[in-house]
Amino acid sequence: QVQLVESGGGLVQAGGSLRISCASSGSISSIGDMGWYRQAPGKQRELVATTTNGGSTNYADSVKGRFTISRDNAKNTVTVYLQMNSLNTEDTAIYYCYAYNIDLRWTNWGQGTVVTVSS
Repeated sequence: QVQLVESGGGLVQAGGSLRISCASSGSISSIGDMGWYRQAPGKQRELVATTTNGGSTNYADSVKGRFTISRDNAKNTVTVYLQMNSLNTEDTAIYYCYAYNIDLRWTNWGQGTVVTVSS
């Protein structure tokens, strides 16, 4: 199994920036795609950004040009980052990291980190 721990959430003013991180442990050799979803109050969880083992990335239209996902494949851990710029109040949500386990064909989730953007 893969364990994921997010960090870096917090309160930021509109127009500001924030970087959140997700560190993995466990069976990291089984990790394929990684990325971020978010869930705003009263809304469904939505995809924000993804990155593959090969470094390809994909973004939701609402964050293109503002958010950047990156990935660090180290020996003992894989870490995925989400750099968020030009934040607005609609970005307020719980951000969840995920990692797709290729061997088990299973998606592991982090516990979530809260991002609050004030106007």
